[in-house]
Amino acid sequence: MNILIIEDEARVADIMTKYLEKEGYKVYTCYTGREGLDIFYHQKIDIVLLDLMLPDIQGEDICKEMRQISNTYIFMITAKGNLDSKIDGFTIGADEYLVKPVSPREVVARVKALDMRKQREENKDILIFDKGRLKIYLEERVIKVDNEEIPLTPNEFELLYELASSPGRVFTRDQLIEAVMGIDFDGFDRTIDVHIKNLRKKIEQDTKTPKYIKTVTGIGYKFEGDAT
Repeated sequence: MNILIIEDEARVADIMTKYLEKEGYKVYTCYTGREGLDIFYHQKIDIVLLDLMLPDIQGEDICKEMRQISNTYIFMITAKGNLDSKIDGFTIGADEYLVKPVSPREVVARVKALDMRKQREENKDILIFDKGRLKIYLEERVIKVDNEEIPLTPNEFELLYELASSPGRVFTRDQLIEAVMGIDFDGFDRTIDVHIKNLRKKIEQDTKTPKYIKTVTGIGYKFEGDAT
């Protein structure tokens, strides 16, 4: 992610810059509001760390201007620690409000937490297991094993997605039939066994000792895998 620091205390700005760059983030650092807005308008910025008391433009005004055109995350970092200031900050669009003195380690921790949350939101329609070995894409309705797309029938995909969406949960054959084929399906419950057999051939390295789709004797099936 690209991070913009707008902070008139050079020492504070430089320390935060070093901590964030150490974590691999691209950091733009400036000491005035006008310079900060210029960078904001010309670069792709994911997070703004914004001091409120700047020498030229009040941080609140900068926040309002940014909010008119962008949903970029804004962390206000300021000595204004009273309740009214915090409420005003959130009202005009701040996502975080940190009161000085603030540890650069806390800033980094909050940035990393936000980074992880954004990644989860971006990947909410993708189930990833075993550090990327198995990927299930809901929107595209495809799966990849070791980055190779594996063709599935519609029922095979629905069955795999139903199981993988709830790792560890035991599904009966009837539950899987209802989820995959509909409650009005008029057939044998062992139809699921055929789909499971075919799925294992496509995604398992060893069908005799499957890693992902496990049989629960006398009940049905469950999915196991290390979610990423």
